Amino acid sequence: MTEEKQTVEDAQKWVELIKQIGVPKELTAELLNTLIEKILVHEATEDDFGFRQQEIEIIFRFVGKID
Repeated sequence: MTEEKQTVEDAQKWVELIKQIGVPKELTAELLNTLIEKILVHEATEDDFGFRQQEIEIIFRFVGKID
C-alpha cells in the first residue's frame, strides 16, 4: 500500500513539474536537470554485421524509466 501511495505521489509531482515547464522552445541544461534524474550509457557492442549498438537509458525524475 505504501509503494502504491508513493507511486501516485510521484506521478502527481511529475504532472506538476510538466505544468510548470509548459511547452519549452529550446532544450536547455536547466530543463534537462529539472526533468532527468540520470542517464545511463552502456558499453557499446558490435553485431554480426559490424554495426555498433549502444544502449542508453534515461531515468526521469519521479517516474523512472519510460519504455
